[in-house]
Amino acid sequence: MTVIVTDAGFGSETWTAGFEAETTLDLASDTDPATLSDRLAGVEIIRIDFPSFADGRGFTLARQLRLMGYGGRLRAKGHVLADQYAMARRTGFDEVEISDELAARQPQEQWLARAQWGAHNYQARLRGGSATG
Repeated sequence: MTVIVTDAGFGSETWTAGFEAETTLDLASDTDPATLSDRLAGVEIIRIDFPSFADGRGFTLARQLRLMGYGGRLRAKGHVLADQYAMARRTGFDEVEISDELAARQPQEQWLARAQWGAHNYQARLRGGSATG
């Protein structure tokens, strides 16, 4: 089983369309976004795999997809830690999918502590204010 993490906390799978090949893309963190430009039409959800919490390439890929105009649902899947949640949201992810085991080690409160991700970024601190998420 897996747990879906959003700004509201832990939840169950809410993707009701299923994971059909024509509406879903599952990507490795080392995917070259240039190879995706002709594959994004009609895609409703993209899941980017995080094979290790130390592998940040998925954050870069998410940002590049958003800059390419992808407006669908974007999910980080795998080894993402609560401390990385704010970065995931800032780079364009809508949600994070983690294992039940990780959810037990890092309970909902740890994730919720980072749910105000837009208010605690480096750029906002430099400006002396806060950013919105």
